Amino acid sequence: MDWKAEYAAKRTTAAEALARVRSGDRVVFAHACGEPLELVDALVARAGELRGVEINHMVAMGKGDYARPEFADSFFHQSLFVGASTREAVRDGRGDYIPVFFREIPKLFCEGYLPPDVALIHVSPPDKHGYCSFGISVDYTKPAAEAAKTVIAQVNPNMPRTHGDSFIHLNQIDTIVESDQPIIELPPPRIGPVEEAIGRHIAGLVQDGACLQLGIGGIPDAVLMFLHEKNDLGIHTEMFSEGVVDLYHEGVITNARKSFHPGKMVATFLMGTRRLYDFVDDNPVVHMRPVDITNDPYIIGQNDRVVSINSALQVDLMGQVVADSMGPLQFTGIGGQVDFVRGAARSRDGKAIIALPSTAKKGTVSRIVAALAPGTAVTTMRADVDYVVTEHGVAHLRGRGLRERAETLVEIADPAFRDQIREEAAEVYGVGRLPRQPLTKES
Repeated sequence: MDWKAEYAAKRTTAAEALARVRSGDRVVFAHACGEPLELVDALVARAGELRGVEINHMVAMGKGDYARPEFADSFFHQSLFVGASTREAVRDGRGDYIPVFFREIPKLFCEGYLPPDVALIHVSPPDKHGYCSFGISVDYTKPAAEAAKTVIAQVNPNMPRTHGDSFIHLNQIDTIVESDQPIIELPPPRIGPVEEAIGRHIAGLVQDGACLQLGIGGIPDAVLMFLHEKNDLGIHTEMFSEGVVDLYHEGVITNARKSFHPGKMVATFLMGTRRLYDFVDDNPVVHMRPVDITNDPYIIGQNDRVVSINSALQVDLMGQVVADSMGPLQFTGIGGQVDFVRGAARSRDGKAIIALPSTAKKGTVSRIVAALAPGTAVTTMRADVDYVVTEHGVAHLRGRGLRERAETLVEIADPAFRDQIREEAAEVYGVGRLPRQPLTKES
């Protein structure tokens, strides 16, 4: 069959497409800003007819109506990364959280741990050969679509056509729903003095020819503000933002010194504004791959001078990093932090950076703590941690003993809390008061 005829035969309304979902099905949503909002709304509209539908996805950027209390009998959200719209459901038992490294999510779908019945995907219109692009959400979305019994696609002219391993042919799609909804946008974060100070410290650790991994938020964007004098930077990351676009146009980012896909910006998903989406549209410089490739530490480490930049909620004096829980409350998820921390460790001259403001709650709580509260989940182990950065400086922990790294971390805590942290450490660890040691030049 000619693909155009096949396309016409598969085209239907959202309500008709979602009628294929049955009670007890496992449904996987495309990720983050790639969430197919029209399909999700049509699924929620069937709540009265459905029971026990399990929903899997990572970052939720839509309304999250399926997680509301009145739909508890219809939908159970088995979360891979807790977000603002789903946190309450996980806390109250209408959902749950699966601890998993981002790179291993495709394995859950493809090797029988979480076999998907239905994948709801969001793609660009087909090209002349009948291939649609997953656009800004390749990550686990492409593997889930390959594993699902039924694939329902929201085909949207607003979805950028990204290059790389980011395509699905019409013959792999069961049902098509056309939509011209705007793609979800993530506005630029606010960058204040604290983020600027952290960004300046991190930029000082970035060498010419470095290959960057950047997360989401004010700190990664602040780092980009201080890289304009660097040369031949590369991008191998799970996602990037508009700041990368500016540095590419300035000639700061060339990707010329990368070993894995030289000349290409490698990513697995994107979150940003329309300006970012227009930049990546049909741009052969941007190479999108599934997350089990982009976040594989072995592949990451093939590039030299990898600098991974990730955020945290807390760091204790042993160097344990908390990035996804607040005590026993599941706040976000593991995501790709550990993937890139370990990838940077495999890289020649690589640096893994954990960055966080020194305080929370308007300066009333220290994020550098003597010990973690009971029930707190450690995201990145102390043996993995390399650099920790706050607005007060840089602590280099790799190769340092427990007492030395404790004092180094105290020195980058907010000055108002340093004596308190020392006293708490003496009580918690049963040792004498931590000595005041000068930081080395490397710190």
